[in-house]
Amino acid sequence: MRAAIQRVKRARVTVGPTVVGEIDLGLVALIAFTVGDGPGEMTWMADKLVHLRIFPGPGGHLQQSVLDLGGAILVVSEFTLYGDLAHGRRPDFHRALAYEPASFLYHRFVTLLSVYPVRVAEGRFGQEMEVELVNWGPVTLILERAPSARAD
Repeated sequence: MRAAIQRVKRARVTVGPTVVGEIDLGLVALIAFTVGDGPGEMTWMADKLVHLRIFPGPGGHLQQSVLDLGGAILVVSEFTLYGDLAHGRRPDFHRALAYEPASFLYHRFVTLLSVYPVRVAEGRFGQEMEVELVNWGPVTLILERAPSARAD
């Protein structure tokens, strides 16, 4: 499981003319799945996201999480995170999980995040979306949990 995380002042996702997900202060999490991903990877990722201390606290140091600030998380499916650019000029997506199992995992992941006391908004899985955001910092991080990785 792979995620690109951006700390934002605000963000929204539209499908056509319709806003389908919107947050103020929080995180945008672009999420992708690969073969072998399952409950262990998703639980790890959800816990990591809500507890990441990437917001400034007193003195400006990165010491607060989205939970600490009462922020929100906007989750957007992004299979292209598994695009392989090693050969040629066109991305190879052979490591991205197929549509049906990825859709199942994506919706399960959103449900897992919803267990935490943080507002969760989302894009629309499998749809062409426009994602607008104001990246605060900018702060952008890549998180990855390989299938069957040991617990930390």
